[in-house]
Amino acid sequence: MTAFLAIYTDTITRWLEETVGLSPAVQEQLLKSVIVIFVLWLLRFIVLMFVRKRTEDIRTRYQWQKTTTYVSVALGLLLIGRIWFEGIQSLATFLGLLSAGIAIALKEVLADLAGWAFLMWRRPFEVGDRVQVGDHTGDVIDIRIFQFTLMEVGNWVDADQSTGRVIHIPNGLIFTTPQINFTKGFQYIWDEIPVLITFESDWQRAKQLLSDIVETHAKIMTEHAQQGILEASKKFMIYYTTLSPTVYTSVKDSGVNLTLRYLVEPRKRRRMEEVLWEEILKAFAAEKQIDLAYPTTRFYRNNEHLDGPPPPQT
Repeated sequence: MTAFLAIYTDTITRWLEETVGLSPAVQEQLLKSVIVIFVLWLLRFIVLMFVRKRTEDIRTRYQWQKTTTYVSVALGLLLIGRIWFEGIQSLATFLGLLSAGIAIALKEVLADLAGWAFLMWRRPFEVGDRVQVGDHTGDVIDIRIFQFTLMEVGNWVDADQSTGRVIHIPNGLIFTTPQINFTKGFQYIWDEIPVLITFESDWQRAKQLLSDIVETHAKIMTEHAQQGILEASKKFMIYYTTLSPTVYTSVKDSGVNLTLRYLVEPRKRRRMEEVLWEEILKAFAAEKQIDLAYPTTRFYRNNEHLDGPPPPQT
């Protein structure tokens, strides 16, 4: 049996050499490369099957899938590189030649690769975070070697809700563009709702009603934010003198402006605004001395008198 396999293998080798022009040495290297790729693929498949059986958490599965992919590719490149460059005994020499060629021919691709390494090392954002990079805002749904992907929010949709569009951004952009993370560190944002009432309204009563409403609905957020501040202060210099919701008073052209300021989770901003506005409308409807204002213009004519004809001219 062994002799038969040897003869069969030798026949295939000679046929490939005569037909395709591949020398026996090259054929051996190709066979070894295929074996390496198959073994790495099989190991990755077994690991992912084990993970899927042990957990139903989508985030954990995703992280294992990406990690095993990166490890498999890295090992494959090193092992196959050693197979095809056996004359280069020093791995450092091989990697140096490879990196020099990439740097010259693929400058932008190298920048994307460096950006990916920075994302993996420093982790300014991760999958699941809501971020803004340049003019683009969205939830991070994937991070790959050359680009990361956002599920867009905002744009023509109000209150930071999803538009349904997927945005692919090169990793190299993180070195030249500021990144804003809505959810990492301090996991709350400040939101404001301006409520404009007429000058004739009882603004003090209106301010008291608004204070009661915002304190009732934002109290739980404030309690959680206190703990969030303690956690965030371990990594960042985040300092607030007060986290309590409040109402500020100012005057606009068309009336008295009362601004509600409160903490909210980024993904719950629209829902919180809806709840607060519904409570505000109900509360103001029960008050005869409070009216919502809208942009108006008042004209005064000095030569017209409402109480009678103008005085005689002398």
